[in-house]
Amino acid sequence: MTMPPLKATIIPVTPLQQNCTLLWCTATNKGAFVDPGGDLDRLKAAAEQQGVTVEKLLVTHGHIDHCGQTGILAEELGVPIEGPHEADRFWIDRLAEDGSRYGIKGQIFEPDRWLHDGDQVTVGNLVLDVLHCPGHTPGHVIFHHAPSKLAIVGDVLFQGSIGRTDFPMGNHQDLIDAITGKLWPLGGDTAFVPGHGPMSNFAHERRSNPFVADAVLA
Repeated sequence: MTMPPLKATIIPVTPLQQNCTLLWCTATNKGAFVDPGGDLDRLKAAAEQQGVTVEKLLVTHGHIDHCGQTGILAEELGVPIEGPHEADRFWIDRLAEDGSRYGIKGQIFEPDRWLHDGDQVTVGNLVLDVLHCPGHTPGHVIFHHAPSKLAIVGDVLFQGSIGRTDFPMGNHQDLIDAITGKLWPLGGDTAFVPGHGPMSNFAHERRSNPFVADAVLA
C-alpha cells in the first residue's frame, strides 16, 4: 500500500472548539497548522507526536478562534504565516480586544504573505490551491489539495450549515456565491474540514444542507 501524499489530523482549540488542522507531507514530514487559534501546547504536542516539522502557519480568516494566537505560535516556532486575504486585516487588527471579550488571548500579527484567489501554498512537497471565499468575512480563503480531494474551508461551510454573515462586513449572498461557485466545482467527492464540528463532503451538503442544497437554491 502506498502512503498518501497528505496526512492530516484535527485538533479542536479554544473554548469555541475551532478545528485547527495539522496537515503534512508524508514524503518530507514537513507540515503546517491551518488556523492555530489557541491551545498552543496541545498543538505543539500533536506535531511532536506525529513527528512533523511545522514549516508554516496558514490562516483562513481573521476571527479570534481561528488565528488569535497564530502570531504567538509563529514567533515560538520561527515560521512564516500565510493568509488570509488582506480584506480581513481589520479583524486581525482587533484580535487583542476580541480576545478579552471571549476570554482567549489574542495577539495582532502581520502575515508574511496575504493570499489571493488562485494563489498556491506549499507544505513540504504538497501544493494547495487558495480560493477566496468571502461572505463570512470579506477576506476568507480556503485551502484545497486536489490530489487528496480534501478542502479546509474554515467557517464558509459546515456539515448541515453555513457560516454566519451577521458580523461586520459579512454578506450572505457573497457566501452563497462562494459555496456554489468555488466549492461545488471542486467535486462532490471532495471531503472538507469545517471550522467547527464534523467533516463532511460536498455531495452530502448539496443533497441535504438546509441552506445550500441544490433543491433549496433551485
